[in-house]
Amino acid sequence: MQVEAFAAPGRFYRGNLHTHSTRSDGKLAPEEVCKRYRERGYDFICLSDHFLEHYDYPIVDTTAYRTDGFTTILGAECHAPATERGEKWHILAVGLPLDFPRNLDGETGPQIAQRCLDTGAFVAIPHPEWYGLTAADAASIPGAHAVEVYNHTSQVLNGRGGGSYYLDDILNTGRRINALACDDAHWVVEADSNRDAFGGWVMVKAETNEPGTLVEALKKGHYYSSQGPSIENVVVDGDVVAIACSPAFQVSLVGRGSKNEKLSGLRMTSARLPWRKFEGDWCRIVVIDETGKIAWSNPFYP
Repeated sequence: MQVEAFAAPGRFYRGNLHTHSTRSDGKLAPEEVCKRYRERGYDFICLSDHFLEHYDYPIVDTTAYRTDGFTTILGAECHAPATERGEKWHILAVGLPLDFPRNLDGETGPQIAQRCLDTGAFVAIPHPEWYGLTAADAASIPGAHAVEVYNHTSQVLNGRGGGSYYLDDILNTGRRINALACDDAHWVVEADSNRDAFGGWVMVKAETNEPGTLVEALKKGHYYSSQGPSIENVVVDGDVVAIACSPAFQVSLVGRGSKNEKLSGLRMTSARLPWRKFEGDWCRIVVIDETGKIAWSNPFYP
């Protein structure tokens, strides 16, 4: 039995769901941002500029930058007061309409997250390590589809790009939520630098490279996330999970607490790992290549 994300019809499309332009605090114009991702071989991006009054609440219309092989999804990084530690909320919404209403008077982070969900957007909790989100923060947005397990800019600039522990903490409450890797590129070093870009992405399984189809696939969890390695197939075969991947140093199944199964070797392209210890709970796949780059599956529930 194939795990659902790999059994879904279609093919995998590579995309970045979190990045910024001169419409908020990025250093490159929207057209240039789209051009750079297209030239790097990405199939799609979501330009997610900061939805704040200071920037006139942008939902950037990137439709003009689509080509036959490259598409864009409209979205934004939304904000409102306040997390448990008093920080301004950051909420990533992929698939918003151009006329999404600006912040309402007195609106909270959970309320704007729900407004995004009500439009049909894919909603994620970005960079939890970067600004110290708590378990209570996650619980206040019960409809969020995913947590960023890796935010490239937060890692490059602050060494706080992780989110796997936060994801697992949420899963341990019994909630089902997925993983996400993103760039969050601001092009901060200089306008011609890619230092905070092209470091984390999603591979979405969909029948077409169209915005609506991609958003629906994301909401269904039909994707995996990566810094480099590929996860090509995942099949539950009797008592084992059979994983096919690009050359890897280690392939692991991880679950609650310290539960794990792993196989290490040189340039491994497959692994068969027993799954019974995770039965009735959750587990997810981690593939690490010889350079230390990681790919993450979404959790599944054997």
